[in-house]
Amino acid sequence: MVRQVFTGSMIHADEKEEVTFQDNVAILVEDGKIIDVMENPDQQKIDDFHADEVNNSSPGQFIVPGFIDCHTHAVQFPNLGLGFNKTLLDWLETYTFPLERQYTDQELAEKVFEIVVKRTLQTGITTACYFASLYTEASTLLAEKCSQFGQRAFVGKPNIDVPRDNGYYESTEKSIETTKTFIKAVEQIGNPLVRPIITPRFALKCDMELMQELAEIAKEKDLHIQSHIAETEDQLKRIKEKFGETTCTAVYETAGLLTKKTILAHGIYLEDSELYTLAKRGTAIIHCPSSNINLKSGLCDVRRLKANNIDVGLGTDVSGGSSYSILDEMRSVLHVSSSLSLTGHDNVPFDYKDVFCMATLGGAKALSIEDKVGNFMPGKEFDALVIDLNAENSLLDNFRKYTLEENLQRFMYSGNDHNIVSVYVKGRKVK
Repeated sequence: MVRQVFTGSMIHADEKEEVTFQDNVAILVEDGKIIDVMENPDQQKIDDFHADEVNNSSPGQFIVPGFIDCHTHAVQFPNLGLGFNKTLLDWLETYTFPLERQYTDQELAEKVFEIVVKRTLQTGITTACYFASLYTEASTLLAEKCSQFGQRAFVGKPNIDVPRDNGYYESTEKSIETTKTFIKAVEQIGNPLVRPIITPRFALKCDMELMQELAEIAKEKDLHIQSHIAETEDQLKRIKEKFGETTCTAVYETAGLLTKKTILAHGIYLEDSELYTLAKRGTAIIHCPSSNINLKSGLCDVRRLKANNIDVGLGTDVSGGSSYSILDEMRSVLHVSSSLSLTGHDNVPFDYKDVFCMATLGGAKALSIEDKVGNFMPGKEFDALVIDLNAENSLLDNFRKYTLEENLQRFMYSGNDHNIVSVYVKGRKVK
């Protein structure tokens, strides 16, 4: 049994998604799980806990929940910043699929995935939802790296069975077989923080038979599912050409892929009927504003999604997104929301509290892991960041004394990963 105490200022979103600011708390942690959160704590109670480790925050520091990246492509990190002169489908063919095909090279996979997990942890991503490679060995290696470095992760081996000229696809039978092999390999790692996730690439790249089989595997193994939806108008046209006059949501519904544990990236061009279906199934949308802008896909009206009772998480979507920093993605959410408001939408723009919640508890709800992480409620696991606005190489200077609320704003709008001085996943210090 390992007992830890963390004292200082704390910010998190409560169960009603209201951001709360507490200047003086003590968080009691036992074997990675939060036992109690005491405001204005009595020193005797802290002493009586008999902690093995006491962490007292310094002036200018505060504790927040770990950030959750609900959608990113680990294999695409070598392409960071490339190809934004193109739109999505051309970008995929020119840059993305040729790169992903190289992951039969285990040396490349080893190099890239070690950097990916280390860097995302450095930027405060305690939970990541990854698309890996078509290839089982490489995808398993990513899961091993997450386990090694202590990141909570969902790792998916993408499925593509529509034939492609460059050979980056599998037969339907092989795709099903390799998916089962991959799931078994991740389970054998034996780390409950790292889980396989069923990953049909998107409807244009998968036949109905494959999607239905994947849905059955997810149901049988009680696994999460991830894919893409309504990212570009061109995709919508091609969906209708392939499946008839229908929507992508209807295709996934027919396949049995829409569940409470399903997350779908983008969701820019969803029809009202699709919103109804997604809400009914409890399926979440992952907002990826940087990628949507870089590839000129569109601006997602997240207020509309939330107004239709759809949970929304946040994704960096590297390398459609040009940064693996959730801080950068949070700023993009704010920019897109303000832009929509300025261009005639009636919606009130999101503020920093809304986006902070989206990157923490919102992501946990989207992934249906809010019983485990997302805030500092007793019974949850201690995934946390220690933020220091006095940190070396910070972009911020403390010209006066700031309130805790002001410091969260300053960190979100003008901070960087240097301000994230410590990262904990289930009580384990990983930075």
